[in-house]
Amino acid sequence: MGSPGKTLLQLWTRLRPLPGGTWLFSRIFGRRVPYSGSVRSHIRVLAPGHAEVDIPDRRRNRQHLGSIHAIALLNVAEQASGLALLTDLPDGIRGIVIEISMQYFKKARGTIRAVSDATAPPVTGDVEFDVTADCLDLHGDLVARATVRWRLGTQR
Repeated sequence: MGSPGKTLLQLWTRLRPLPGGTWLFSRIFGRRVPYSGSVRSHIRVLAPGHAEVDIPDRRRNRQHLGSIHAIALLNVAEQASGLALLTDLPDGIRGIVIEISMQYFKKARGTIRAVSDATAPPVTGDVEFDVTADCLDLHGDLVARATVRWRLGTQR
């Protein structure tokens, strides 16, 4: 039985080298995961255990004070954590988010990049596993950090 992460990696490998390939991959991902697609993220880097996802500074992603909304940041951080973790899971293992926490350090202005690295633990039964994702501005400054708790287990 294949895994969603492996399927995503196969599609990424096919599309990434093409002109506009990362943009197309990001749109396909956004269609498959509609709420995540609402922020119009752009998946820039994807490898087993690593993901980098941009969120544009556009009116729909801002709050009333003009910076990127806290929940839009949380959305892109969760995407990065999920892509990093799911692409590192072996076949037959699935994951679902059970808890998210976020620390905010400064106003998020301009394009924000969520970066996450994950090394999947051994899974023999249900296990909980935390993955962090850092949200960085264009200067590389830390804007926010998410900790996403995943429940991993065998596919039923």
